[in-house]
Amino acid sequence: MTMRIAVAGKGGTGKTTLAALLVRYLIEERKGKDILTVDADANANLNEALGLSVEETIGTILEDTKNPDAVPTGMTKDVFIEYRLSRAMVEEDAFDLVVMGNPQGPGCYCYPNDLLKRYLEKLSKNYDFMVIDNEAGLEHLSRRLLPMVDLLLVTSDATARGIRSAGRVKDIVEKVNLEVTKIGLVISRSREGEAKALDQEIKNSGLDLLGEITNDPLVAEYDLNAQPLLSLPDDSKAVQDSKKLFQALSL
Repeated sequence: MTMRIAVAGKGGTGKTTLAALLVRYLIEERKGKDILTVDADANANLNEALGLSVEETIGTILEDTKNPDAVPTGMTKDVFIEYRLSRAMVEEDAFDLVVMGNPQGPGCYCYPNDLLKRYLEKLSKNYDFMVIDNEAGLEHLSRRLLPMVDLLLVTSDATARGIRSAGRVKDIVEKVNLEVTKIGLVISRSREGEAKALDQEIKNSGLDLLGEITNDPLVAEYDLNAQPLLSLPDDSKAVQDSKKLFQALSL
């Protein structure tokens, strides 16, 4: 049975950092388990946080297939795209990664989202954990990228505005009848006393506070120097905070 864990939240709230820290935790604490990491953000950068380069994404594949000569004779477009998707997956010893990417041309995301949805449903059967870094913002939740999510982690910075935005994620989940077993709030880059000062806003959001990833200068330093967050030391504050969070969630 695959444990599906999604991370959502507005841009700049530590969403991708939390997803990378979760992958790090699973590698260290759930050795031998199969992990699929999905960057479902059109502005993909989870691969950088994981220290990987990506040559093909769903977006670039779709752009290629606009060329009528790209699909071999006798092969349907859907079969060809699925073949290309399997080649686009980045396979590491500890985890695999598939990236949504951003189609270069105009048009809606309906077709790539449908493709990714079908592809993920098929892939999920082969993994113990699936970690999905969702698109920044709220509207993507209505696309129902996955039929169900076991755990939805909603990120926010330590501001009243951020908490209210996180609360709207919960409202959307309920309105579109997204099957989420557990949903909760994670405050990122907070400083001592800030989360406590937001108690009333958190209560108003309807979200349970699952934990905090307090401000860690090492994360900013690693980002600045393009170092993968997977290589953060064990005594990093972000690593310690995230480990406490994930252990409390029995991951």
